[in-house]
Amino acid sequence: MRLADYTRGRDNNFNLIRIAAALAVLVSHSFPLALGSKAVEPLGNLVGMSLGGVAVDIFFFTSGFLVTASLLTRQNVKQFAWARILRIYPALIVVVLLSVFGVGLFFTTQPATAYLADAKIYKYLLKSSTLIAGVNHLLPGVFENNPFKDAVNGSLWTMPYEVKMYIILACVWSIARLIPANKVKVFKIVLVLSAAVSGILLLLVHFKVVNTGGYFLKFFYMFFSGASFYILRDKIALSHALFFLFFLLLLVGALFNKHLFFVSYALVLGYCILYLAYIPSGTIRKYNELGDFSYGIYVYAFPVQQSIAALIPGVSAPAMMLYSSTVTLTLAVLSWLFVEKKALHLKEGWLNDRTSFAFPLCMPRSKN
Repeated sequence: MRLADYTRGRDNNFNLIRIAAALAVLVSHSFPLALGSKAVEPLGNLVGMSLGGVAVDIFFFTSGFLVTASLLTRQNVKQFAWARILRIYPALIVVVLLSVFGVGLFFTTQPATAYLADAKIYKYLLKSSTLIAGVNHLLPGVFENNPFKDAVNGSLWTMPYEVKMYIILACVWSIARLIPANKVKVFKIVLVLSAAVSGILLLLVHFKVVNTGGYFLKFFYMFFSGASFYILRDKIALSHALFFLFFLLLLVGALFNKHLFFVSYALVLGYCILYLAYIPSGTIRKYNELGDFSYGIYVYAFPVQQSIAALIPGVSAPAMMLYSSTVTLTLAVLSWLFVEKKALHLKEGWLNDRTSFAFPLCMPRSKN
């Protein structure tokens, strides 16, 4: 069956894939947050890419696939933008407020009055809750004695990139609309070409043929690769044989050659994600009845882990995983039930789309 045959319905494993990726990031973060910024979990030493790095690619790819589907379905930029805003900002604003006036006020080494009078906390509040000009990572006197001192909520740094991808996608659609005929066809061609060109550049950067792009290039490729898979869904067959062949290729690269792994990874990751999203069925689909907790895990995990590192000096990485996963999952469930789900109801009078969207997660960047 073609990919298009599966995308006609909404019964899939995207929620499960996202929460698995979110928990993988929590595990990945446990090493630097417990042991220091130079600590890397075992996968990073094996293939040169951390669990957090894999997770960010999964989130950008699934986001590109799903939001492109959403835009092509409604073909309305205002509705598209409103849906994105309702999915991103309510939970984000809540966690930023809690970080500043809850976590920050509790853990700061400054007197409470000095902390609340410091302009830095309001700059943090403004930038991190809007994402317009990036995010701030530090609050005065907060977590300054932790093994990882670089951020209160290091995961947020990828979110401005996600917003940029939405803006680029909307701009391409808006420009394509100016073409009298075949506007949808032009839109699709531009997205597929964007993915192809950025993929070639990504490989050239990996082999040091060129030196450009940085994180933006990788995120761009993953996002628009996902968009291209949706556009080409009528031509893509989901095959057991192809999935296992691609999985074997990744395994061989992981065990024997990091360059082979990277090339294979860049080319086949998207196919493997979509296979897992649509082919496994049955009991596994019951997870969808619980809710979409991955975004809550994303926005809460890092400050929770930093708080544990401050409260339990010398905490081990396994203990960090255990304690932080318990607290973070509880907060994620509450976020879904009382913030995210209620926010999504606000679009029901205008929109009928209840698509969930993915958010990138990645290892925190070190100053070293």
